[in-house]
Amino acid sequence: MEALFIYLIKSSGLIVLFYLAYFLMLRKETFFTSNRWFLLAGLITSVLLPFVFITKIIWVEPASNPINWSNIPMTNYTEEKTFEDYLPLLTALAYGIGTLLLLGKFAFDFYSLNAVLKGKSIQQQADFKFIDTKENVAPFSYFNTIVYNSALYTASELENILEHEKVHSEQNHTIDVLISRLFCIVFWFNPFIWLYKKAMLQNLEFIADSEATKKISDKKAYQITLLKITTHENCVAITNHFYQSLIKKRIVMLNKNQSKKWNSWKYALVLPLLAAFVFLFQVKTIAQEKTNQNASKSVLDVVTTINKNFSDEELKKKAEFFKKEFNCDLIFSEIERNSSKEITGITVNYNGNLYGNGTYKQHSNSTIKDIYIKHKGGKIDISDAEIDANIKTSSSDKMLSIDKEIFINGEKVSQNDMDKLDPDEIERMDVNKKNDQQEIRIVTKKFHKTITENDIYIDGEKADKNELLQLDQNTIDKMDVNKKEKTIRITTKTNTQTFNDTDIPTPPTPPKFPDGPMPVAPPIDMSKLPSPPAHPSNVKDKKAMAEFERKMKEFEKKMESFEPDMTTYEKEVEEVMAKREQIFEKEMTKYEDAMEKYRDALEKRNN
Repeated sequence: MEALFIYLIKSSGLIVLFYLAYFLMLRKETFFTSNRWFLLAGLITSVLLPFVFITKIIWVEPASNPINWSNIPMTNYTEEKTFEDYLPLLTALAYGIGTLLLLGKFAFDFYSLNAVLKGKSIQQQADFKFIDTKENVAPFSYFNTIVYNSALYTASELENILEHEKVHSEQNHTIDVLISRLFCIVFWFNPFIWLYKKAMLQNLEFIADSEATKKISDKKAYQITLLKITTHENCVAITNHFYQSLIKKRIVMLNKNQSKKWNSWKYALVLPLLAAFVFLFQVKTIAQEKTNQNASKSVLDVVTTINKNFSDEELKKKAEFFKKEFNCDLIFSEIERNSSKEITGITVNYNGNLYGNGTYKQHSNSTIKDIYIKHKGGKIDISDAEIDANIKTSSSDKMLSIDKEIFINGEKVSQNDMDKLDPDEIERMDVNKKNDQQEIRIVTKKFHKTITENDIYIDGEKADKNELLQLDQNTIDKMDVNKKEKTIRITTKTNTQTFNDTDIPTPPTPPKFPDGPMPVAPPIDMSKLPSPPAHPSNVKDKKAMAEFERKMKEFEKKMESFEPDMTTYEKEVEEVMAKREQIFEKEMTKYEDAMEKYRDALEKRNN
């Protein structure tokens, strides 16, 4: 679910990037066909680029003193889920409902289109199918089908309209319309996708107008035809229809001088922005441990350790390693364990043509001392005294470590478990080496998020994440995780020895900023929406046309004043926020006083 949300956010960001690039740099240019491919490329890029990643390898130094979470007793409080826990599910539900509603609208539009086309007489001319309908609909094209009502227009007007619709059909503009509709369904929550769709459809009209006027001798008559059908509102969705809003812009673009070719450089400006997106959001970092490049490549010297906590499976792996690397039979027998499953007695035998035979025994009432098995210069040596030896690389120049412990989120796991882990889930990987010991500690993104999002307290004092990581693991006695309060409270052994758990004062909880309902924004009364003036039926009547232009100016002024006054609403919001700030400041003062008392109580107990 989280991966889907991240993908939608990244794609939405790319859609915004391409729209702003078009709006700020290209919309006033007359490169209509190039703009079409730019806008389509923007949509395709927005869905594909989030899948493209660059792998970055970081060579890390061995980590020092990592915390062994597996040795720390933890208490997890089981709390009821809060609203924040259900927020991802509610968000997904809202997104799904919105998508389904728009899909239903999309299907209904197809049904409406089919109702218009069904049962109509079709006249085939070249590659086009013409349908002369009696229904009161604006002329439109759907792929190679052109629908119009000849009774509504004169012969010259109909010729202009058909030339316009032929361009839509020839250049397959219906595909652009369908693609824009599908993107609106998937990214409906992004307001820029609706602006993007509007820009695409408007640019298609610019293309059709530009190409149609090349075949029409009377360019002025074509513009008059645009004005005549401006108020025609019966349009079929998911089609290219001759009527479009913003007729004024179409007429302006028809009469605009052609853009200079050197302005085409503007298309390249989006490339550095896409590169920045990739390097900021599409880089996968892989941590790898630095190796000793100057180590000897001749003889392989290895020291491995066996301690009291070794399981039978781990002993078996040691034997398998010696058999594979040195063709030496290492046999563990007479293994004795106490009630804690710690080894109290063991016998080690080794034999082989190269190494001869040897036996080592250690049996006692207590647990065994660490056993060191050394291979050096073609000889095997076993002792309970620490052996000073150097770890060297093999002929493959690859670092070899026999004793390797792997921890994922503090839990000890096997090599197989680490291999199964998805690299995309890893937030951090630390490798700690000392002599023949190698320890790999992996923190997943989910576990890292838990540590980052919670307040950390060490012996009652608030601490940051770095202090937690630097804390000596041997001093930790207990760690409590409270999901509801979003806190991690750590008690050290020193603090436990000095005081009982019941004597440790509980730190005060910081106040939250007050919430509650906000003032309601003023509603927009759509009944007061001004109506546009009717276009004169006779465009040659200068007096009527002058009156129409005067009314259009009045209509534009009314539209500007139609926007609601937000001054009172903004003032109400400021008053509410000011009151909440006063309440919060008072609570913060109480909290600071409580913290002073809490610190004093801690100092008295420590002294």
